[in-house]
Amino acid sequence: MRQNYAKTTAADLGERLKQARLNLDLTQVETAERAGVTRKAVLNAEKGQATLEVFVAIMHALDQAAQLDNFLPPPPISPVQLAKLQGKKRKRASGSRKEDEQEPSTW
Repeated sequence: MRQNYAKTTAADLGERLKQARLNLDLTQVETAERAGVTRKAVLNAEKGQATLEVFVAIMHALDQAAQLDNFLPPPPISPVQLAKLQGKKRKRASGSRKEDEQEPSTW
């Protein structure tokens, strides 16, 4: 069942690529040149049969790269990861520890 869903979704994305290309009044050849791929790669992408690299290249060629963040937004940093990135924070001052500058004790 998941395999059918994946194929259906890939085909839907391919149709959306095709519609974006047509909205810009570009041929498959022009799109391929902009993306740095072959016309066959564009044709396959429009059928939902593209590698991720080709798909992203075509998205850039169609000025749709910003949509990739909507497709899969960057995940937020978890509080645990954020704490690890910040490291240990100081909770108190240590004061001056230079022994040669300290005055001798009168006690």
